[in-house]
Amino acid sequence: MAFPSSLLLLLLLLIALSLTFSLSLAEIRFSDIRSDDRPIIPLDEFGFTHRGRLELNVTKISLSNPNANLDLSGLGFFLCTRDSWLHVLQQIEDGEITCALRSNLVKPVYTFDSLRNDARSFNSLYLHDDADQYSLVFANCLPHLKISMAVRSAMYNLDGKSDVRDYLSAGRTILPRVYFLFSLTYFCLAGAWIYVLYKKRLTVYGIHFFMLAVVVLKALNLLCEAEDKSYIKRTGSAHGWDVLFYIFSFLKGITLFTLIVLIGTGWSFLKPYLQDKEKKVLMIVIPLQVVANIAQVAIDESGPYGQDWVTWKQVFLLVDVLCCCAVLFPIVWSIKNLREAARTDGKAAVNLMKLTLFRQYYVFVICYIYFTRVVVYALETITSYRYLWTTVVAGELATLAFYVYTGYKFKPEAHNPYFVVDDEEEEAAAEALKLEDEFEL
Repeated sequence: MAFPSSLLLLLLLLIALSLTFSLSLAEIRFSDIRSDDRPIIPLDEFGFTHRGRLELNVTKISLSNPNANLDLSGLGFFLCTRDSWLHVLQQIEDGEITCALRSNLVKPVYTFDSLRNDARSFNSLYLHDDADQYSLVFANCLPHLKISMAVRSAMYNLDGKSDVRDYLSAGRTILPRVYFLFSLTYFCLAGAWIYVLYKKRLTVYGIHFFMLAVVVLKALNLLCEAEDKSYIKRTGSAHGWDVLFYIFSFLKGITLFTLIVLIGTGWSFLKPYLQDKEKKVLMIVIPLQVVANIAQVAIDESGPYGQDWVTWKQVFLLVDVLCCCAVLFPIVWSIKNLREAARTDGKAAVNLMKLTLFRQYYVFVICYIYFTRVVVYALETITSYRYLWTTVVAGELATLAFYVYTGYKFKPEAHNPYFVVDDEEEEAAAEALKLEDEFEL
């Protein structure tokens, strides 16, 4: 199958966009706030140990109302856990307090009444000894007051023995090793697949090489993510590794969804071409993957302080769901076509075997999508911040199982249900199909 030239153009567009973003997916975050009058501006989230640190550097402070009589104690930064924040909102709703900074449930970091001589900048080092997951928040309790400022926040934990800074949140600090081990697993899987292709070279189809490309891109994606997280852990910033990660993440996503579509249509196994409606599915999935990756870059670049952050987050989730739904249609179409063919073309066994295989694959794709999109997200919400790495492991294990299952079911094998069915199987399958029809009636 020859992919349209627009795919290459979309790939080049994504790479260009990745390079133009000054990515800040790191624990040292730069937030540029301009004429913002929101009462609450979330800046970042971090899991602290008992030796946590927060460095806050704020410059270019500008208020829309420079009145000297303003109560600047109503402007400031604070740390708050998720549970405490729910209670703070309840306090505000009940009228117990009018400003989040006044709550005894938050940990004030710096309030603007500490500024001296109309200073427009300050530096603050906050020593944090309460281990928990905290959000860094800016509160503006002065109605209709707009503020502009450049915020540099650096959150890290100190190693208990060497005092080395660890910029990865507690619960995520072992992720570099996790991603690296999974990348090695996929490289080994690629090596095993190459061996299978060589051994069964007489029954190899084009889609088998496409499967190899998917596995290699997944391995490279994980390797870049491991290096990205390792560099952030040591320095607090990514410095280019995130660009490689986004590029390979895009390629991996495109090829994986395309592979599911091609298998679902029976391309290379059952027919050497795609129908118009199947091509349309590909031309829907590919642009959606581009939008999803652009949304992911925008989410990581702006951080939660950005006014469009929630919008981009919703766009990403919506597009991801649409992609997952779109790739199921070709499998459903193939199941329908095989059922009809089994009744009309006299090859009941061949078509019934293929039908069974497609049904099994359809169910497995549904399980994979449900687990990685719903179950893993649910695990993130209920898992303690110290063990957030376990949700990553769960998601990666599910993905690995999906890759292995796909390779096993559609491996180059002379006795694969796709290729050879003998006369006895033909008769048995025809009888099974007849019984199935009687049952449905």
